[in-house]
Amino acid sequence: MRVTRALLTPLVLMAGATAAGTALVTEPARIPVVWCGAIATFVVCALTVVHNRRRHRALSAQRAHYEQRIAYLEARIAAYDTDTVRMAKELLPAAIRRLRIGNSPEEVMRDIVDADDSYRNLPKALRGLVFQILDIIDNEEAMRDSAQRAFVSVARRVQAIVHRQASELREMEDHHGRNPEVFDDLLRIDHGTALIGRLADSIAVLGGARPSRQWPKPVPLFSVLRGAMSRILEYQRVELHSIAKVAIVGTSVEPLIHACAELLDNATRYSPPQTRVHVTAVEVQTGIAIEIEDGGVSLSEEARARAENMLAQAQAGINMNDLGESPRLGMAVVGRISRMYQLQVSLRQSAYGGVRAVVIVPREMLTTGAAPGIAHGIGATSRPQSSLDMSQLQHVVPPPGKRRPKPVSTELPPSVAAGMPGYTEKPATPAVPASALEDEAPVVTEWTEGGLPQRRSRGRAPLGSHNLPRQAAQQPAVPAAGAQNGHDTGRGNGEPPPPGLWLEAFTQAVNGVPQEPKNDEDADGVWDKGDLK
Repeated sequence: MRVTRALLTPLVLMAGATAAGTALVTEPARIPVVWCGAIATFVVCALTVVHNRRRHRALSAQRAHYEQRIAYLEARIAAYDTDTVRMAKELLPAAIRRLRIGNSPEEVMRDIVDADDSYRNLPKALRGLVFQILDIIDNEEAMRDSAQRAFVSVARRVQAIVHRQASELREMEDHHGRNPEVFDDLLRIDHGTALIGRLADSIAVLGGARPSRQWPKPVPLFSVLRGAMSRILEYQRVELHSIAKVAIVGTSVEPLIHACAELLDNATRYSPPQTRVHVTAVEVQTGIAIEIEDGGVSLSEEARARAENMLAQAQAGINMNDLGESPRLGMAVVGRISRMYQLQVSLRQSAYGGVRAVVIVPREMLTTGAAPGIAHGIGATSRPQSSLDMSQLQHVVPPPGKRRPKPVSTELPPSVAAGMPGYTEKPATPAVPASALEDEAPVVTEWTEGGLPQRRSRGRAPLGSHNLPRQAAQQPAVPAAGAQNGHDTGRGNGEPPPPGLWLEAFTQAVNGVPQEPKNDEDADGVWDKGDLK
């Protein structure tokens, strides 16, 4: 068919030319013209056939060449696809894991790519791509680690300042203990300092560090929850119910306080201000289940999934870059702490219409022994963590031996003053030792290399005696003062009660220490009454 179409055009042209030549010549010359035209037509057709066959062979060869080229390119594309898939699913994850444990990109290329026969023949372009990816990831990891260390360093400095501020506030509370207005202001400042400390701890935890405080002794779970309440703004709305009579080991006290404080803060922040937040702690098979329920708006399935996703990301190792421009630290911090200390955190719908957060404390964090520690109130027994760098403390901790200046007496000795005009002898006052003008607060004499303070105690003076005017020696006795505070003074009617007794009762009430029961009914279940009034 193709040959016929190729011969048709020259055949028609030659036939037309022969007919025209025959018509133009005379009769005797027509026969030679016809033969010449026929021969020419045959030659042209033959040449056309030969040309077409050559062209067909050339086209066939070119087509075969291109088909081979296409097949080769398709094979290479398929091989590239296979290598790319293997690189994405096998090579890069293994290489990134090696990067995270501290290997350099060159070491990863030598130990993974060159050592494996399947990757040894990897195309040069893909090898360069893998190295560039590893180098970029290594630089990003270094920058992220540097940023996190910077955040942790800043948080540690803030923590050091907060610890110093808290120590100063304790001294001021002892110093102004008999002035209720000043004491109330100091307590509010102390509460604000605790909030700042919690924020600094949250930043440090997100940076990969551990909470800053240490508790050398076990602490009752009730006191741990009260300590968590003291670190949120609206602690008055939290009510404790049926707290299990167990204690938390000292190394796990601060993480549990911080995790519960974040959950309590979320519960009070995202619920109406007139509602209460209920906290219970019951013993389960795997440990202790702490339930925090609020009366706010219940989480939708999407919101609950988002919150649980945040917890899962934090447990998997979330960094500060993943928090966004307006970070929500609560769930991220709880997830990070739960990962460090094997806590189990879950969110469910509350019976009060809000959200119920359940924290499962493992049995490794519990103890049934004596728990003399206190995690809340004035008698809290924490201390700064030994991991705090001395360079972070030297600019906030005063040099050893510097204390609050004491008032200098301007009275002259009696032997000198007796000879001066206008001198009148004052009535004798009971001698007070010089050490009585000092607080009982521990004095930081020096700091060890590990960051722990070395302390020494001084004698205790009547609380608030520093800022009270000098009183006469003869004061009316108050025999019933001890009975009014629920304490037996053990003194006669003519002797005054010991100073600072009311502050002792206040401290015991804040710390949740029960008073001695007056009868058997009061003695039953006295530690179960954990509601804040």
